[in-house]
Amino acid sequence: MATHRCDTAVVGGGIVGLAHALAAAKRGDRVVVFERDDHSVGASIRNFGMIWAVGQQRGAVYERALRSREIWLEVAAKTGLWAAPTGSLHLAHRPDEAAVLEEFVATTPAARERGTEMLSAKEAVARSHAARPDGLLAAMWSPTELNVDPRHAIPAVAAHLAEEYGVDVRFGTTVRGIGMPTVSTTAGDWRADRVFVCSGNDFETLYPEVFAASGLVRCKLQMLRTGVQPGGWQLGPMLCGGLTLLHYAAFEDLAARAALDARMRAELPFHRDNGIHVLLSQTADGRLTIGDSHAYATTHDPFESEEINAAIMEYLAGFARLPDTGITERWSGFYPSLRDGRTELVADPEPGVTVVNGVGGAGMTLSFGLAEENIAAR
Repeated sequence: MATHRCDTAVVGGGIVGLAHALAAAKRGDRVVVFERDDHSVGASIRNFGMIWAVGQQRGAVYERALRSREIWLEVAAKTGLWAAPTGSLHLAHRPDEAAVLEEFVATTPAARERGTEMLSAKEAVARSHAARPDGLLAAMWSPTELNVDPRHAIPAVAAHLAEEYGVDVRFGTTVRGIGMPTVSTTAGDWRADRVFVCSGNDFETLYPEVFAASGLVRCKLQMLRTGVQPGGWQLGPMLCGGLTLLHYAAFEDLAARAALDARMRAELPFHRDNGIHVLLSQTADGRLTIGDSHAYATTHDPFESEEINAAIMEYLAGFARLPDTGITERWSGFYPSLRDGRTELVADPEPGVTVVNGVGGAGMTLSFGLAEENIAAR
């Protein structure tokens, strides 16, 4: 069988792999992407579709998220991909939640410069008819959050790579092994100058020694989706409540967070033990995506907990009012996660090969920006 030739090969057809393929193609490389499944079925399509810059670690990672947002909008402009600049509202129904948000705004000039601000309860309800006014004290508005529909967005990005840049996207092709400059696949051997291994949840197959030393574990999450909301009802800004302030790195070093954490552990121990925080987004056709929980282990059982799903829906009802909360879909997602504060794993196990993994639940938010940095550095 003949050996094929490319400048850059990418292993993995999820958002991390597609982002690296795009960055390499923009540089002028001949690029091939190998994805073992016939279409993307992993974490890249099992998420909210939130490009959630405001929650990312302040500083360079926040700027990376904003760069990713720009690239999403560039792709949307060229392809017609649905990408709604809805922004986000963090709703505070308790004084300690408002205190965290107020401290964040006061100490984060980069967010303020981009329009992040505190709103009164009246202003928040005027901005979002989905925000529950009962007991609402204040809210934080951020205009930088972007909403895409992951089940359509990931195939659209793959098609864009092929049509705009001539990237050879090979679904249903498994990479058996890499011995530079050869990439051995079920569709033959390829010679490549550079390989990016973006294999997501299948992180032990290639370069297992890298992952054995990486600290990566798998995160299991549970999510739900409603049917199409009646009468063309639109969510507007994506919403979250106080539990989200305990999940995202943007709030970790705030002094006010300790009091919030203590109260949540006392009042909502089940939610904290199961890593529950609740976000709400909408798909292009009007469905609402709700979640999620977080459990961390090397291996997870395959079963969903209805107790977790009920806790998610109960907490959602405390900050959002929706026309129809009937659930039509439930699913689990799995993604690799670093539990030591790192935002990604980038390793070079042999000359010409870079492993990129561990972006956790921020793949849609960070991958395009991270890929540009990695391509520029290699």
